[in-house]
Amino acid sequence: MAVTADPLAPLLDLPGVPDAVGRARDALVTVHNHPVNRRGWPASAAEASLRAARASAALDGAALAAGDTVADPVLAGAVRAAEECGRLLGAWRSSPLQALARLHVVAAADLVPVDRHEAELGRPRPVDELAARLGVLADLVTGGTRVPAPVLVAVVHGELLALRPFAAGNGVVARAAARLAAVAAGLDPKGLAVPEVGHLRHAAQYRAAAAGFAAGSGEGVRQWLLHCCAQWEAGAREGTSIADARASGH
Repeated sequence: MAVTADPLAPLLDLPGVPDAVGRARDALVTVHNHPVNRRGWPASAAEASLRAARASAALDGAALAAGDTVADPVLAGAVRAAEECGRLLGAWRSSPLQALARLHVVAAADLVPVDRHEAELGRPRPVDELAARLGVLADLVTGGTRVPAPVLVAVVHGELLALRPFAAGNGVVARAAARLAAVAAGLDPKGLAVPEVGHLRHAAQYRAAAAGFAAGSGEGVRQWLLHCCAQWEAGAREGTSIADARASGH
């Protein structure tokens, strides 16, 4: 039996995936080249991160309050995870499972009972198959594949949703890890896009595509990759709207 050197390479043969990857990349280049983002990108990135956290929390059922109030525990965790991402880039590149553990600690702090914090926060469920699959994912992140960044990011996102490695907060952790993977892989190096808004606007499609990926069929994986690429496109448009608003002073 022939052995494929790159385990994700066959995904590029799925119909429509290369074109979707190209569109996502082009859209992200556009938002990074916006005049406002050439120097003032940190302010754009901060707004993108906040919008991403709110949309991610809403996907997991958070009640979003108006203004800056962070009352919902899922939303509070999503905001903390977004803030933590900036400090985890180095860890993600070298020890992604440690980065995942830290994301879970901050994302699920208000979701896990205090008397279970030591046992559950940052600790994947003790399942042998889970540990093996997380190890494979870590290998991919640290150089085990050369597929384009949109494909790797989608795989990270989908696999974490499928595995649900922690006792709580898995959706927020998966989406935060996808943002971290996108920065690390150079897809969205400054964190200017907000694909989470697209996932929320198409929540039913998002959940169906994630379930298809988890089932593992070729068509299910294809639909997930196409969905994720499309939302990175949409997320780049959201990022452009942030930059446009800053340019007009709004």
